[in-house]
Amino acid sequence: MIPAAAQIASIRRILRDSKTIAVVGLSPKPQRPSHQVARYLMAAGYIIIPVNPGQDTILGLPCYRSLKAIPTQVDMVDIFRRPEAVLPIVEDAIAIGAKFIWMQEGIVHKGAAAKAEAAGLIVVMDRCTKIDHMNLL
Repeated sequence: MIPAAAQIASIRRILRDSKTIAVVGLSPKPQRPSHQVARYLMAAGYIIIPVNPGQDTILGLPCYRSLKAIPTQVDMVDIFRRPEAVLPIVEDAIAIGAKFIWMQEGIVHKGAAAKAEAAGLIVVMDRCTKIDHMNLL
């Protein structure tokens, strides 16, 4: 278990060092948490890349079917999917050279986290990027 102060320092670093965030599972529905978080992060100055195979655009941005389809570098992969869907997303994040994995509130996958960390990625689980950004930066 990472001490709380170290975890907060790590979260601050992720939020400070990330410029481009791929939001996996981003919903086109404004009432959904993924949509609200992505809209907030856009307003905070991040470049958001929607990833949802069922959509062409979300938030006026082109939407990609997978992480591997994104043509630009991604710093953070922000995951809004059920825990059982996380491992292949993490594997793709490793493959595209992402630096950070962020699993939103309620999402924990220790095996995927261990795989990401072994590949050099920093992982956050069961936390909200919007809430942490509002409280820490």
